[in-house]
Amino acid sequence: MYYVLYVFVYSLSLLPFWFIYGFADVLFVLVYYVIRYRKKVVMGNLRAAFPEKTEGELRVIARKFYHNFIDNFLEAVKLLSISRGQLDKRFRVDLSLMDALYAEGKSCQLHLGHVFNWEYAGAHFSSKTAFKFLVVYMPIGATAVDRLFRKLRERFGTILIPATDMRRAMIPYRHQQYVLTLVADQNPGDPGKAYWHDFLGRPAPFVKGPEKGARFNNIPAVFVSIRKVKRGYYSATLQMGAAAPRTLPEGELTARFVRFLEHEIREQPEIWLWSHRRWKFDYMPEYAALKID
Repeated sequence: MYYVLYVFVYSLSLLPFWFIYGFADVLFVLVYYVIRYRKKVVMGNLRAAFPEKTEGELRVIARKFYHNFIDNFLEAVKLLSISRGQLDKRFRVDLSLMDALYAEGKSCQLHLGHVFNWEYAGAHFSSKTAFKFLVVYMPIGATAVDRLFRKLRERFGTILIPATDMRRAMIPYRHQQYVLTLVADQNPGDPGKAYWHDFLGRPAPFVKGPEKGARFNNIPAVFVSIRKVKRGYYSATLQMGAAAPRTLPEGELTARFVRFLEHEIREQPEIWLWSHRRWKFDYMPEYAALKID
């Protein structure tokens, strides 16, 4: 099954970008107007996040989001065959902050949200940095699909660390300089063991893992800001979230990331993943001790 899937997807990846985006426009009509994939979730999230906007304004953001959502998937497919030079043209970032940390002999963590195109970000960063570039990922249930995505994500040097076995997978890199990349807006499995912070006007739980790891190792936490310049082209900037996380009060690093992510979403809302249920858990009085805002 894997080889059949691989041949099909690799063949798709060889098609020129103009064809890929034409295909994406056709898929948009199908996904948005016919299948209406998670449309209630998307619109509910947008209404909660932007109560000041009209329904018309929210629908504009939603349509742009679906275009970007489909583009993100097909651009990820292109990673199976895209050249390093083409990737460099389509994703640009100043890595001087990471270079400085490497020169100081430090490891670091990158914290980012589900912002398009995080797949290009991982591929580009791993191809440019001297660090061991580790990315925490959630294995996909379908074995063939999981194997395909691991192949395209690892092509430029990324080392995938399964979230389900992270402690063991990290052992070989403990005594090396590494970057550990975490998509830090994941929903926690247990909201009673998460940090709670107001997020776009509503309480939301955030996993403790990114902060816990940064504090335990006392390594710099760097926040990644991504912008979509135009279709198929992205830029990113890095900013220090905390140079010495262990010196901060517990919860402060996560609170900084939440404020950072809110700013990123308000700047370009159409490139955040509105189709996941960020507010799937209701705040309970017993979570009061977990609030960090």
